[in-house]
Amino acid sequence: MRKNTHTYRLLEYLKSYGNITTIEAIRDLGNTRLAASINVLRNKDYIIESVDVKVPTRWNNKDGKRKMTTVTNYIYKGKVTNTFESSMNVNHV
Repeated sequence: MRKNTHTYRLLEYLKSYGNITTIEAIRDLGNTRLAASINVLRNKDYIIESVDVKVPTRWNNKDGKRKMTTVTNYIYKGKVTNTFESSMNVNHV
C-alpha cells in the first residue's frame, strides 16, 4: 500500500487511535469518503467493526433538548490471520 493515500493514512490512524468517525476522518485526514476507505481495508483482510453511536446535533427540539443523530464509529480490530498456515508451522515431536 502506498504511503500517501487515504487508505494508508486511515490504517495508520486506526492503529494509533483504535477508532474513527466520519467527522474525525474529515478533520484529521481530509478523507471525505471514509466508508469507501474502510471497505478497501476490509477487502485487504483488516477487521474493522462498525458501531452506531447516538450523538447530539447543534439543534434543539421544541422542548429545548438537543436533537440526536446517529454516526458510525469504526473500530480497528487487527488483521485476519491465516489459521491454516499458522497450524502448518507447528513443530511436531
